[in-house]
Amino acid sequence: MNVDLHYTESGPADAPPLLLGGSLGTTTRMWQPQVEALSTLFRVVCFDHRGHGNSPVPKGPYTMADLGGDVIALMDRLGIERAHYAGLSIGGMVGQWLAVHHPERIDGLALLATSPYMGPARNWRDRAALVRAEGTGALAASVVERWFTPGYAKEHPDEVRGLRDQISATEPEGYAGCCGAIETYDLREELHRITAPTLVIAGADDPSTPPAEHAEPIAERVRGARLVVLEEAAHLLSWQQSAKVNTLLTRHLTAADLGDAGAPCRPG
Repeated sequence: MNVDLHYTESGPADAPPLLLGGSLGTTTRMWQPQVEALSTLFRVVCFDHRGHGNSPVPKGPYTMADLGGDVIALMDRLGIERAHYAGLSIGGMVGQWLAVHHPERIDGLALLATSPYMGPARNWRDRAALVRAEGTGALAASVVERWFTPGYAKEHPDEVRGLRDQISATEPEGYAGCCGAIETYDLREELHRITAPTLVIAGADDPSTPPAEHAEPIAERVRGARLVVLEEAAHLLSWQQSAKVNTLLTRHLTAADLGDAGAPCRPG
C-alpha cells in the first residue's frame, strides 16, 4: 500500500514539474544546493522516501515498487500527469524503476551516483540488521565518509555534520526497510525499456558507486543516454559539485522540454 510522502515545493506553479529523490538516510534538505537554482525554471518537488524525514514509516522491508508507487501517488495528489525526475543513489534507483514501469509519467530523467544493481544482497541485509539493533547513528559517520572527498570534508565540517545528523535522525525501521528495497533491486536487464531522455552523472572519486561498475552500464543500456563523470566528486556529488550539477540538470531537462535532449551536455 502506498503512503503519502512528505514533500516541499518551490518555483512557479505553472513551470514544468521536477521531482527530486534523495539518497538513503537523507531528507528533502539534501537538495538544498539545487532548489534555488532549479526553481527559476521548474516547479521543484522534493520528497522524503517512505521511512525518511517526515514521511510515514511503515514496517519494512520495502521494495523498489513500493518506493516508486509512493512517487506516483504523490504525483497524483499534486495533479502532476508527467514530470522530470532527478534522483541520487536510492533516489536514482527509484527513477529507473519509474522510467521502466511508468514511462508515460516521466519526461526527462537524470540519474546521479546510482546503479541498476547494488549487490551483493547480504550487504544490505547486514546493514538493515545493524540499524535495527543499534540505530542509524551507528553507521552515520562511515556512510558520510564516502559522500565527500577527504579534502572537501576537511574544509566543510559543518556540512558533513549536518548530513551525518540527517542519517542519525532517520528512523531505524525506515532506513532498514529501504535497505530491503536495494537488497532485492536489479534492473540491469530492463534498462533498455527506458525511453525518457536520460542523463547519467557520476563522481570520479565515488567509492559507493564507482562509474565503471555502476554508471557506465546504465549509459550503455539506456538508448541515447549520456554519461558525465565529474572530477573531485564522491557519492554526494550534488553537494560537492553543486554548480556543475545544477548546470547539467538545467541543460538536460530544458532540452527534454524542447524535444532536443540529444544536444551536447558537458560539465559547467
